[in-house]
Amino acid sequence: MLSYRHSFHAGSFADVLKHVVLTEILAYLCQKDKPFEYIDTHAGAGSYSLSSEHARKTGEYLGGIARLRGKDWQELAAYFSVVDSYNPLGALRDYPGSPGFALHYLRPQDRAWLFELHSKDYAALCKFIADAGKGHGVEHRCKKVTVSNADGLAGLQALMPPQARRGLVLIDPSYEVKGDYQQVVNGVIAAHRKFATGIFAIWYPVINRTQVNWFERKFVAAGIANIQVFELGVAADNDDLGMTSSCMLVINPPWRLKEKCQSQLPRLVKALDTNGEGFCRIETLSPE
Repeated sequence: MLSYRHSFHAGSFADVLKHVVLTEILAYLCQKDKPFEYIDTHAGAGSYSLSSEHARKTGEYLGGIARLRGKDWQELAAYFSVVDSYNPLGALRDYPGSPGFALHYLRPQDRAWLFELHSKDYAALCKFIADAGKGHGVEHRCKKVTVSNADGLAGLQALMPPQARRGLVLIDPSYEVKGDYQQVVNGVIAAHRKFATGIFAIWYPVINRTQVNWFERKFVAAGIANIQVFELGVAADNDDLGMTSSCMLVINPPWRLKEKCQSQLPRLVKALDTNGEGFCRIETLSPE
């Protein structure tokens, strides 16, 4: 939806989950010298100031990244290596979006495709890439990044399969329009048919559990194998509260991702839960 701006939600508990999983996958892809391609269908602005009007209006980061300190989280070293690079003076001022995390891991042989439909966020993303990550040591990695002001789910299909035959597709629309769920299902199924060995990471909110159950079952019913779900909740399900939890559904996850999340997520729940209702879910929806 063109009204959605992620700057209101940067650094929230949902971002923490999304980017913890994202960094684990990117670090895994970098274990081999072979190139990989990163495709971000809803890239956003690249990075976000936590002192901006948008961030201060919602204060969502206060219930997310602001509750965590890298020195206390050895198991999240990969995640905090990126966050800390955006805050070299120590104080938490900026939070990287998904492109910021991806640039941290891209090597000269890798390539990235970033899609953003919102005109203002697209302009900010272009500037972010042109400035080479604003001096965060990723200048050489921006040479193979393509930014498009286009529908990412539509653009995804034209890139399947990627030339490198190794890759990660991140999909995280706003889901402000109910039809987004079906569009994501259709887009992933179509892309997976062309790139069955690729890693697909799909973020989605838990606002209505019935909707979430339907969404997850659609991928299983399509016959897609090797699906895991990682959920982080800060409140019990309640249709009247908005987003109480968020999930990452990963197709073809790295072989140790589940093991790592089993140690990371329970501790994150304790750190981010304020009302005693927090929980996590780590589930295999479809075996290999």
